[in-house]
Amino acid sequence: MQIIENKALQLRVRDPSQITRIIPCSEQIGAHDVLVKWGLEEAQVLKNLKIKNVPSPIRKSYAWPGIHRPFTHQITTSEFLTLHRRAFCFNAQGTGKTASVIWAADYLMTTKRVSRVLIICPVSIMGSAWRGDLFRFVMHRTFDIAHNPRQEKRRQVIEGDAEFVIINYDGVEIVRDSIIAGGFDLIVIDEANAYKNVQTRRWKTLAKIITPQTWVWMLTGTPASQSPSDAYGLAKIVNPEGVPKFFGSFRDRVMVNLNRFQWVPRPNATEIVYSALQPAIRFSKEECLDLPDVLHVTRDVPLTKQQRKYYDEMKQQQLFVAAGEEISAPNAAANLSKLLQISGGAVYSDGKEVIEFDCSNRLQALKEVVDEASHKVLVFVPYTHSLTMVAGWLRKQGHTVEIINGQVTPNKRTEIFNRFQTTPDPRILVIQPQAASHGVTLHAANVVVYWSPVMSVETYLQANARVHRAGQVNKVTIVHLQGSGVESKMYKMLQGKVDVHQKLVDLYKEELGETDE
Repeated sequence: MQIIENKALQLRVRDPSQITRIIPCSEQIGAHDVLVKWGLEEAQVLKNLKIKNVPSPIRKSYAWPGIHRPFTHQITTSEFLTLHRRAFCFNAQGTGKTASVIWAADYLMTTKRVSRVLIICPVSIMGSAWRGDLFRFVMHRTFDIAHNPRQEKRRQVIEGDAEFVIINYDGVEIVRDSIIAGGFDLIVIDEANAYKNVQTRRWKTLAKIITPQTWVWMLTGTPASQSPSDAYGLAKIVNPEGVPKFFGSFRDRVMVNLNRFQWVPRPNATEIVYSALQPAIRFSKEECLDLPDVLHVTRDVPLTKQQRKYYDEMKQQQLFVAAGEEISAPNAAANLSKLLQISGGAVYSDGKEVIEFDCSNRLQALKEVVDEASHKVLVFVPYTHSLTMVAGWLRKQGHTVEIINGQVTPNKRTEIFNRFQTTPDPRILVIQPQAASHGVTLHAANVVVYWSPVMSVETYLQANARVHRAGQVNKVTIVHLQGSGVESKMYKMLQGKVDVHQKLVDLYKEELGETDE
């Protein structure tokens, strides 16, 4: 296939009339050659005719706005999406697929194919990922977040004039009618495994807001990772012709029922799932040669009502005690530690008892990261009481987990590290950073999650080095979970290699002076 003067595509095919009958702006120029106008509709038709390597005209006529130039794999991903009204993007976590989607959507807006975009995603990435990338890459567009305890506020955003609207999964049902009337002709579903079950109200609500004309792009780095049958709900949205009408029929194709409680995949399940989840594009981080070796990602995790109540009470109490007195570094460290512990979901009382708070938002964000991870995961939890809670919760989700802290003997620690590096289980290590920040190689993992920030730059850098070191063959993603102002400031300091200990008093004073996080 050749591009002629950036205006036409020249193809060599067995039967040119197959193309000239369907595409008006085409002409046979030889026994097996045909010239086709290089437009979006024409490229889409050629793609539907199963002609390979059809380039999208986004390559010739789009300026790729934003503060960063696109990587090669991002251009290819955007190109693919513009050619498919319904499609999957299975690019791995950390490959920049949000930017690819934004550019593709902006191009469709520029060419008048799309007027409004609805982005459905987890709460934890509404602001840090989607709103942040919209600002970075399409500053000329208008965008807003429909996430507010008051239903009317959500409705106002949906019924407003923002070109991009971001909403969480369960918020869709709350304002379903407004969405249907809102003129959204492109719907993007991020971390789409949330829609794997067709029996849920969440899935049924999504199905009701999609029309045959709606563009739908579903994103996830780990499709059907837990069971081949999980592909059914995703395929039913994007490629309904590729799966049976009923879930039971699809499950019988990909699974064998051993007994009342146990189903196992059939030998050909992978091929059936692959066929069902089409059209699709996927880049692993290892295929993206232009990506940096380490990517830092922030997930905003709102404090729950209970956490917020005690966080604010603790601040007021500390403010009262500090009034008129000079704050020492030890006091600043101790008081910041209390605020960090509440943010993380568990705190020591004055009587040395552990008080646990509802931290369901943070646990859900952790689940999202773990589910998207293509390899093993390290979760760094600075406080022992939170560490035990996090590990127990992950085990309840079905993951194999080991704990590393100061109470684990050196011999036991060595045995756990060896199994982590050489065997499938454990998949996750929940680690107190100080207990594994030096001299340990853990490059079987390629995702590092900070449950909350540490107070030492050295500990932070050394902990990251457990994964990003000689022998690592995968790109590394470091994820920061943050829900309070002090956490956000500390992560920025750690990434900037600012010694937190030297700035503790200033950081604490700044936190006490805040009226809004």
